[in-house]
This record gives sequence, structure tokens and C-alpha cells, in this order.
Amino acid sequence: MKPHQTFQFSSDFSYAQLPVLNKKVFRLGIAGNYGLESDNIRWAAEHGANYWLWGASFKKVTEGIGEVIKQDRDKHIVALLGWGYYGGQIRRGVENALRKLKTDYIDVYKLGWLGTTSFYTTNTVKTLLQLKKEGKIRAIGTSIHNRKKAGQLALDSEIDLFMIRYNAKHPGAEEDIFPYLEKRNPAIVSYTALAWRQLTRPLKNVDIESWPGGDKTIPPLTPALCYRFVLSNPHVHVVLTGPRNQEQLIQNFKMMEQGNLNEEELGWVRKYGQLVRSKKRMDYI
Repeated sequence: MKPHQTFQFSSDFSYAQLPVLNKKVFRLGIAGNYGLESDNIRWAAEHGANYWLWGASFKKVTEGIGEVIKQDRDKHIVALLGWGYYGGQIRRGVENALRKLKTDYIDVYKLGWLGTTSFYTTNTVKTLLQLKKEGKIRAIGTSIHNRKKAGQLALDSEIDLFMIRYNAKHPGAEEDIFPYLEKRNPAIVSYTALAWRQLTRPLKNVDIESWPGGDKTIPPLTPALCYRFVLSNPHVHVVLTGPRNQEQLIQNFKMMEQGNLNEEELGWVRKYGQLVRSKKRMDYI
């Protein structure tokens, strides 16, 4: 176990009440498929993390997640990212996850990449509803790239949680998804906060006014600014992070201490995101 550190998290920025599951969630969710190991999971849990994205291929963190949820199952949220073409496939995936994580239930089953590696059909929905009835899952979720479709499903579907792309380069959810949340109040989990590092890698020929905070190293954006941009939106309950090592994990926890961006900072980050999006070719330094 890594040495214990002390962080100061504000309740209004760092925590949210996750709809449907009605659990208090630390808004930095941990994805264990980019390099973390079980020891890193234990450290994150010790420092307050309780949202875990897990898939069958996330082998290096399976033991750690199983251990931390065993200590206080009601506190933690396990989101299973699975492929869902057919009902039987979904059921096998859930029951396999229950065995591997040694838990009685999965908090959220996410139909992964809806429309591509998962289908929203009568059969898949029927299976998920039956798994809810059996108590093997608590909520139905999806990861989805099609924002227009996500907006429709937010209005009328059995989906309780949406995992969506949202960042300064791709803010389209503000028009296509967020306006449709009020009716059913599903949970929103954001990923790709760094736009696959396109927002954090130095670009050539950047024409933008100075960062309002006076930091001469900006642009490009720092990872902290990317995450804080996402979490400054009140519609987002959780932002996922996929650190490659303990050092990146610690830096992301430190980011959570900094809180919301102010209006001037938000405006600048938006402009930079638009600038990056406008480039037809990413010409990095």
C-alpha cells in the first residue's frame, strides 16, 4: 500500500448523489484498464474513491476492486462495461463478473458502445430488467457515442445511467443530451476528458490570448483543467479517469481539491477546445 496522503475535498465539487442508485459518489471515477494495478485501487479507495469501472479484460485491478467492495459493499459503485448483442451474452457477462469480483450484485451494467458493440433491443432490455428483478444488477446503463440517440433515450427508455463523451473539444452533449435529462433524471458519467490527450499535448501555431491565471505553460491544457472543465458542469455526476500509474492517480486526486473553474477560466478553456477542434491536422510540437 502506498503511503497515506491527506486531501481537502469540498462537498459541493467533489461529491454528488448518484440518481437511481441513490448513493453518494466521489466524482472522480476510476477506470482500471490503462495501467493501474490492485495496489493503486486500494490506495484510491482509502482516499475516498468509490466508483469503479470494470470489464472482463481489467484483470490487473480485479483483486483490488473485489477487496475494497467487500469491506463496505453499500459504499461502493461497480459499473460493469460489457458487450450486449444478445440477452444470454449479457447474463453470462454479469454472472461471470459476480464470480470474479466475489459480490452479490453489480451496481450498473453498461451496454458498451451502444449501436456498435451492444444493441438496445427488446431481448437485451428484457434480460437486463430480469437481472434487476433478480437483484444481480441495480441499474441499467450504457456507453454511447451517438449524442442525438442518447438524448432520445434520456427522455424515454429503461436506461438509468449514460456514459458519454464530453470535454472542451467535444462539448456537444450540452445541446444534444443535457437539455433532455430533467424528465427522468438519469445519471451522467463522462469520459475522454482529455480528448485522448489532444487537449494536453502542445500544438504548433496556437493563436489564443493568455491564460487568465497567468500561467505561461498554458496552453496546452493541463489534465487538471480538462477534468475541472467537465466537473464544473452540474449535469455531470462523475468523470472517469484512466491513469497509467500511481503518480498520475495522485495528481488527479490533487485536482479534485481545486474545485470549479470560474466563468473566465471556463470561457478560455472553451475557446481552446474550439481551436483544437477546428484544426484539420494535429501538428504537435
